[in-house]
Amino acid sequence: MNALPPDASRVLLLVPDPHARFAAVELSREFVEEEVLTGGYGLCTYVFAWTPEREPVESLSRYLGGYGDLRMRPDLGTVTPVEEGVYAVVCDVEWPDGEPVRVAPRQVLRDELDALEALGFVPSVGIEHEVTFSDADGPLTPHGVDYAVGGTERLRPLLRDLRARLAPLRVESARGECHPGQYEIVLRHRKALSACDDAMLQQLLVRTTAAEHGVTANYLAAPETGQGNSCHVHLSLSPAALEPFLAGVLREARALTAIWAPTWNSYVRLRTGPFSPRSLRWGTDDRTAAVRIAGSGASRRLEFRFAGADAQPHLVVAALLAAGRAGIEENLKPPPEGEEVGTLCATPWEALAALSGTKVLGAELVEQQSALLQAEIDAGCDAVTDWQRRRGALRA
Repeated sequence: MNALPPDASRVLLLVPDPHARFAAVELSREFVEEEVLTGGYGLCTYVFAWTPEREPVESLSRYLGGYGDLRMRPDLGTVTPVEEGVYAVVCDVEWPDGEPVRVAPRQVLRDELDALEALGFVPSVGIEHEVTFSDADGPLTPHGVDYAVGGTERLRPLLRDLRARLAPLRVESARGECHPGQYEIVLRHRKALSACDDAMLQQLLVRTTAAEHGVTANYLAAPETGQGNSCHVHLSLSPAALEPFLAGVLREARALTAIWAPTWNSYVRLRTGPFSPRSLRWGTDDRTAAVRIAGSGASRRLEFRFAGADAQPHLVVAALLAAGRAGIEENLKPPPEGEEVGTLCATPWEALAALSGTKVLGAELVEQQSALLQAEIDAGCDAVTDWQRRRGALRA
């Protein structure tokens, strides 16, 4: 699509931030067409240096000095309806001199796609997200409804509206999942950038629709101990490249744990979730493995099961491409099926230390992600939690 739809009266400009959310500005259609499509629109630099609570991370000084403007550039290929007369458009972001913002998640992915394409490869990506629905009375299903039809009665009014609202995103499948209130939505394979844009648009539309029903859509990696909401990435590539790509990802996966697990809560999923494997091994159609070889023939693909639902999709896919490309360039061989070659980090401290050693991501991105994870660690250490209160009460 190269133009706004005829019924668009308002336009929501969206920029993916480092925390799997959109920074947004709503504008009139007339203003977008008259000014923004040619000149862009301003966005404060600190969007790429803020915490999930929108507090600035002071060590990322390049993005905070003066709190000036970047420039959003709408990508009209992403136009998506969000409500009557309102359309969302995902944007790229550049500095005032026209230089792309290299740590912007969409740009990170673009750069990795360009590097892989230079080797002759264009990946196809499909993304699965799990979400937990709850209201004031708790999860909308009192138990897991994995593949169930019955037991989803409280979900049905919400799901009916979700089907209509998510239709433009080409949903492949949707079903109940194994934890209370949990549901999985799978988007069809497409080009990697579109897949990640749509995964974030899906989360936006799911949250919006749930709120209209008085329901919270929770993308926490671990809604409870022993439970996990995941972001599984299915990736197709030339058959000749799959093995070295897999080998590269397995080699780099531990160093990239901070990308798969960016929050304090992420490590609860990795440590306690039964289908959140930290063991770095691959298996054929094995959902207990960190990497599953799925499909056959033309549909043969790699399913990467590292990331939680709280991870930034563009960065997750970009990190996979960077690690896999290294495997292709070095012609690496994967380990034997089922053999453990390491583990993902078990704590954010381990992940922070490991990230500093990666060679497959750019230095500016490593600096940004390290600063954001350090801020997450500091916030967690500064917080008083219900767990602390409960353990304190036992000593009374």
